[in-house]
Amino acid sequence: MSPSTETSTLSYFTWAFIVTGLGLALGAWLGWNETGTIGGMATVFFICTVLAVLEISLSFDNAIVNANKLKDMTPVWQQRFLTWGILIAVFGMRIVFPLLIVVIAAGIGPIDAIILAAARPDEYARIMNDAHLPIAAFGGTFLMMVGLSYFFDHDKKIHWISFIEKRLSAAASIKGVEIAFVLVLILAFSALIPDDPATPDVESTTFVFSAIYGLVTFLVVEVIGGLLDASQKTMSEAAKGGLGAFIYLEVLDASFSFDGVIGAFALTQNLFVIAIGLGIGAMYVRSMTIMLVEKGTLAEYRYLEHGAFYAILILSVIMYVQTLVHIPEVITGLGGATLIGIALWSSIRYNRKHHPVGADAVSPHG
Repeated sequence: MSPSTETSTLSYFTWAFIVTGLGLALGAWLGWNETGTIGGMATVFFICTVLAVLEISLSFDNAIVNANKLKDMTPVWQQRFLTWGILIAVFGMRIVFPLLIVVIAAGIGPIDAIILAAARPDEYARIMNDAHLPIAAFGGTFLMMVGLSYFFDHDKKIHWISFIEKRLSAAASIKGVEIAFVLVLILAFSALIPDDPATPDVESTTFVFSAIYGLVTFLVVEVIGGLLDASQKTMSEAAKGGLGAFIYLEVLDASFSFDGVIGAFALTQNLFVIAIGLGIGAMYVRSMTIMLVEKGTLAEYRYLEHGAFYAILILSVIMYVQTLVHIPEVITGLGGATLIGIALWSSIRYNRKHHPVGADAVSPHG
């Protein structure tokens, strides 16, 4: 890699580096303010760092999927997503979302929820953990539909793991096949969920309803996107390719965030430390997304997108399995990152074999 290319790549992460410095400094200050010791300050600093790394590792596939959608959006809507969208992702999902769960679950006001997070973090964490099942069911179902919709695509021409993807692509001619698959999986998992003898069927019923809400949310977002896409024929060029994709990406980002937000409580019960750590990670996701779009990385590495969607499917299954047993978040993050790494390696091998002089690669959809 030449020095100019390296500088160009690093420049995409300028704001992420700035936010990292500010966030870690704020985390260290919180640690000092709470404990008054160097050890306490170092502990909170370390937790913020681990949370940021956890968020980045869980969100490699998120950045790739974002870039895939963004490349078809107009510059105006790209910029709106990368400014408004990141504010929603950082403040909405990392701060407002956990508070909203406590507000609904505990039946208290938003101000009381903030006071609870600051004064009684153990109780706050307990409420969040109790809400894990419906969150996992909703988010897992939405992400599963995202992943399956990519592979159940009759127009998909390029396949990474051919013996699987060719069959899924051919099966896409059967309308609703991915929905049927997800519904069967929902019923299967609901039958495996252990119930409290005092309240039989409550847990399984909660899982089914939450999963159905996730499925309906995906379908509604798809319908809205389709209606907006159809109406674009009568819109000015500057307004095309935007709102439908924007809504889709926001819901997708929210689904990706569920796992990280819930998992963060395994490391700390302090909402503000969680917000700092995950917020830092979200900034790197934003930077990676911009780099992937502007440098055309998805077109250059033809299997990278495939790896991301396989990672999404695995994450969705893990979220389902987590309703039965605990799976450490590090396994989730490393699993997705490993798949994307293998996809990148396969893409590089393909390019060396078929485009030795740097010829333009074909996009994943032909």
